[in-house]
Amino acid sequence: MSGLPLLLDCEDSAWFRDQLEAARGAAAALGRRIGLGDHRTAQLVLAVAELATNVTKYSADGSMLLRVLRNAAVAGVEVVVVDGGPGMADVAAALRDGTSTVGTLGIGLGAVQRLADRFDIHSVPGVGTVQLARFWPHPLHPSVTGEAVVGGITRPMGGEEVCGDAWATRTDNHLPTAPATDARAGRASESGATFDWSALTATRPVAVPSRVTGSRLDRTGRPKAELVRDAAAEAGNGVLVMSCDGLGHGPMAALASQAAVKAFRTGTGGTPAQVMEEVHRALRGTRGAAVAIARLEPGGRVLFCGIGNIAAALVSSESRSNLLSHPGIVGHQMRQLRTYEQRLPPGGVLVMHSDGLNERWKPSDLASLLQHPPALIAAGLLRQAGTRRDDASVVVAKGAW
Repeated sequence: MSGLPLLLDCEDSAWFRDQLEAARGAAAALGRRIGLGDHRTAQLVLAVAELATNVTKYSADGSMLLRVLRNAAVAGVEVVVVDGGPGMADVAAALRDGTSTVGTLGIGLGAVQRLADRFDIHSVPGVGTVQLARFWPHPLHPSVTGEAVVGGITRPMGGEEVCGDAWATRTDNHLPTAPATDARAGRASESGATFDWSALTATRPVAVPSRVTGSRLDRTGRPKAELVRDAAAEAGNGVLVMSCDGLGHGPMAALASQAAVKAFRTGTGGTPAQVMEEVHRALRGTRGAAVAIARLEPGGRVLFCGIGNIAAALVSSESRSNLLSHPGIVGHQMRQLRTYEQRLPPGGVLVMHSDGLNERWKPSDLASLLQHPPALIAAGLLRQAGTRRDDASVVVAKGAW
């Protein structure tokens, strides 16, 4: 499909781990604040109570995330539940009313599925379960009847109230007015002028094909990401995705990430390098951040530009192709920007995450998750590879819209 993709912004994220009973009151407050309506808010609170009870009774190391989702037309509440086991051998059976392993009525998950506008669950025996439930005002607005093509999740380090990591996404549906400035193409000055290095040096820019050719393979036989000079956006509705890790953690790191998100959402750049320049200017005066920005296009083309230690990869059920970031701190020290091009594998996803997750995860860890919404994939990877010793964030994008 080539229409406008569904994207949702997230805000007011709150995690509940040791006091899950507090999530019920928080859900009621969120529902009232965003205008969910009394009846819909009551249904949200009932679902949160059921999910919290299930986590307390059946799981190990369970936690719940509540947050607001919104687009230009409507706001809703999303509930994400993550636990470390024991997992479910038969998810379909667990969703049927009357199913229980401890002698109760066992109607919790079935009730949540009926109440939610979107409910999804993934469980692996011996590993754990991730669940997602969304609640929108009724009647349901047409703009949220589909599934968002980008989803992410953030979690502060243990003992912190705010997270210094952030992610954001937006569409870019206009043709660029100028090529992105890149490694040898010159960089725009503060006044908006762009230096023409080919004129100054009597050389011509290196032409890089818009497709990754079969002759350029890595040692595993997969296409390599190619360095693109003068990267330009293709026509159509591209999706821009940013992952940001504010330096350090706590409130000052969060301020840097918030400034990056604001610059990203209000910027006019259409390529990762152009957007990176806008974010770089916005982060001056903050402690800075590691930032990765990607552009996904309907034909499967991916452009990527990264500064700092954000991990990024294109992942299918059988492969993982890492995307290269370069040293630096956005807002402080950022040398030549380099944009790389790759093709999204069929049925695959783009994954970007901060160093709050280790990089030892494998494609097989995500294989059974790829058919699920991006937000659930992100939650599953956070459960698999996340650490509580640092802020953590994951953002996942699919290429079909």
